[in-house]
Amino acid sequence: MTSTQGREPANTPLPSPFPEGWYFVVTRQALRKAGLIRKTWMGETIVAWSDDEGRVCVAESSCPHLGSDLGPAAGGCVRAGRLVCPFHGFEYDAAGRCVATPFADPPKTARLRVFETHEVAGLIFAWWGIDGREPQWGLPVEQPEQNGWSRMAIKTLRFPGHPQETTENSVDLAHLRYVHGYDSVSRADKLLVDGHYLESRFDFRRTRSIGKIARLTFDVSAYTRIYGLGYSFVEIREHSIGMDMRLWVLATPVDGAFIDMSLVSQVREIRAPKRRVAGLGFLPPRLRAPVMNRFIIAMQERDVLQDVLIWSRKRYRSRPRLARSDGEIMRFRAYCAQFYPSLSETERPIPSEPDAASVQGARV
Repeated sequence: MTSTQGREPANTPLPSPFPEGWYFVVTRQALRKAGLIRKTWMGETIVAWSDDEGRVCVAESSCPHLGSDLGPAAGGCVRAGRLVCPFHGFEYDAAGRCVATPFADPPKTARLRVFETHEVAGLIFAWWGIDGREPQWGLPVEQPEQNGWSRMAIKTLRFPGHPQETTENSVDLAHLRYVHGYDSVSRADKLLVDGHYLESRFDFRRTRSIGKIARLTFDVSAYTRIYGLGYSFVEIREHSIGMDMRLWVLATPVDGAFIDMSLVSQVREIRAPKRRVAGLGFLPPRLRAPVMNRFIIAMQERDVLQDVLIWSRKRYRSRPRLARSDGEIMRFRAYCAQFYPSLSETERPIPSEPDAASVQGARV
């Protein structure tokens, strides 16, 4: 007889590659330029366009008439703000309704399956619900101020991964030092979890080289606000220069194996820097924020590429053996369970209380 005493509980995989929530689709600027886009998003083939009033539609890329693909490669196009099927010319409005055909009245039953959208600062998101259910919560309604901020810099990387694994970095302070070389990492406040919303604040220092010109040390406070696993917004204050930055980290599942990680950054106008950074003080004020924004997005891309080496090869551990410095990882996983509504109560991770060291801002 084989004894099971002392055997470790089974390690279970993540419940789904498509957690419920809001996920990035496209920027309004890119959509305006292309007119019509087609892509794979959350395991779905979708199209996106906007009508003449600027209303955006994200819908399945299959005509309900006879199933033609509606993307531009198949001949789909937008005419007078309507999506036109390349097969029989059926026209669809931004609500997904067939409103005209070349040969007869539009059939009332011909409707596209559409995904509800929300726009933040020109970034267009769509809701993906378990079993197609309606949005259970929303993204921020208040739009970030754009006056005095640089244009957005955007970089998208595709790699094997899962949005829960990538978003877990927001509470995994220990890896910031070990993987990315941050110094003096400490939590500035307790982790806040309120329904679909998670808030994480921490401080750190980091040293980076700008080519062969200079070696710079940055003194940073980061305030991260997370709305589900597809939307992370980080407000950053660099104290030694007196520089404000903002960063969106948008993890979007593609096909169940790969995700698109979109990094979107902005820097506030720098009129009177506290110190000159590689000639920053000699640049005209209108050029300082754009120059620093290019530098910031390059640093963020470098950090993500360091993580990709790990994310794309790691195995999810549902029952990790945690150290004291790991802080709130299990609280984060308990937060994530709500985005997999099919989980039973027995399958949901039990949140552990953060230990005293992590709450008080212990060094990691």
